[in-house]
Amino acid sequence: MEGLENTKKTKIRYGMLALVFVNVVINYLDRSNLSVAAAGVGEELKLSSVQLGLIFSAFGWSYAALQIPGGLLADRVGPRVLYAACLATWSLATVGQGFVKGFASLFAFRLATGAFEAPSYPINNRIVTSWFPDNERASAIALFVSGQFIGLAFLTPVLVALQYYAGWRGLFIVTGAVGLVWALVWYFFYRDPLDHPKVNDAELKYIEQGGGVFKKKDAPKTPAWRWEDWKQVFSNRTLWGVYIGQFCVNATLWFFLTWFPTYLVQYRGLNFLKSGYLASIPFLSACAGLLLSGFLSDYLVSKGKSVSMARKAPIIFGLILSGSIVGANYVDDTALIIGFMSLAFFGAGMALISWVFVSLLSPRHLIGLTGGIFNFMGNLASIVVPIVIGFVVSGGDFKPALVFVGTLGIVGAFSYIFLVGKIERVVAK
Repeated sequence: MEGLENTKKTKIRYGMLALVFVNVVINYLDRSNLSVAAAGVGEELKLSSVQLGLIFSAFGWSYAALQIPGGLLADRVGPRVLYAACLATWSLATVGQGFVKGFASLFAFRLATGAFEAPSYPINNRIVTSWFPDNERASAIALFVSGQFIGLAFLTPVLVALQYYAGWRGLFIVTGAVGLVWALVWYFFYRDPLDHPKVNDAELKYIEQGGGVFKKKDAPKTPAWRWEDWKQVFSNRTLWGVYIGQFCVNATLWFFLTWFPTYLVQYRGLNFLKSGYLASIPFLSACAGLLLSGFLSDYLVSKGKSVSMARKAPIIFGLILSGSIVGANYVDDTALIIGFMSLAFFGAGMALISWVFVSLLSPRHLIGLTGGIFNFMGNLASIVVPIVIGFVVSGGDFKPALVFVGTLGIVGAFSYIFLVGKIERVVAK
C-alpha cells in the first residue's frame, strides 16, 4: 500500500486551481461591471468623459497603492482566511455602488473595491507557487488568469442584459451578492498543501522536488521586513524589466476593462445590447492567447529549451501583437474593428503569463512582496490609462487613445528584449 501511494500521486492541486479560477472570474466581474454600467451611470449621474475617466481609474488608485502591503499579507496570512476576507469586503463595496447618489460616493466605493481586491493576485501567485512545480507553473498561471477572460467573455452579454432589464444599480447589487456567497464556498473548501486532508505524500513530494514552495510547520519564521529585502526587489535589473513590461500589457487590459464598451457604443455607434455580444469576442481571443502562451511555454521547457527563451519569447511576441490595436483607427466595418481589437487582445493575453517570472525570480521568502511590487507597477496602468483616455477623447476623437495604448505594447516588448536578462532566482541576502 505504501509503495502504491508513493507511485500514484493525488491531483488535489487541480481542484485548488479550480477554486482560484472562480475567484479570478468574480474578481474581474467586479472590476469590469462599471464598464458595462458606464453609459447608464454617466447619464443618470451627469458625468463628463473626464469624470468618467476618473471613476474608471478610482479602482486602480487604491488597488495599486496597496499591492505591496497586500504582498506582505500574502506572505504572512494564510490564503484561506485572507482570500475569504477579501472576497467578502470587496463584494460589499460592489453592492454599495448600487446605492450611490453622485460622483463622490461612486468614486469612494470604487476606491474601496480596489483596496479590498489588492491582495488577490499576490495570493493567487502564492497559491500556485505552493501547489505547482516549476514545470507546470506557466500552464497553471495561464489557467487561473484565463478566468478573467472566460468569465468576461461569457458574462459580458449577461451583464449587459442584466443592466438592460434591472438597471445599472441592480447590476452592481447582483454581482456583489455573487461574491459574498462565493467567499463562504472558498473558506470551506480551500486548504494549503500541508493542511489538505486528501493530498498524499507522493503529490507533496512531486510538488516540492519540482520547485514548489510551501511553508513547513517547523520552518523558521522570517522577520516582518528588512531594508535588504526591499533593496533586492527594487534594484534588480531583470525585475525592473518585467515590472515595466507588466505596466505595458496592463495598459491594453485596462482599455478593455474600462473604455471598450463605451468606445463601441458612443464612438462607433453600435447598439447597446449588440455591443455586449461583440465585446465578448476580444475577451475570448485574449483567453486563447493566454492559454496558448502558457502551454507553449511549458512545452518548450519540457523540450529542453532555456527557461529564458521559453518564458520570454511568447511574451515579447504577444506585446508586439498588442500594438495592432491601432489598426482599428483605419477601418469602419464593424467586423474589422472587432478583428483588430481581438488580435490586439490575443497578443496581450499571450503576455499575461508574465506572473511566472515572480515565481522564478523572487527570493523564496519574498514571493508575496515581489508579487505585490510587480502587480503595483503593472496596475499603475489602471490609473494612468483610463484618465489619459478620458482627457484624450474629450474632444470627440478616439483615434489618439488607441495609438497611446498600442505604443505602450511596443514599449513593453522592448523592455523584455533589452532589460530582462537571464532568468534565475534572486538570491536572498
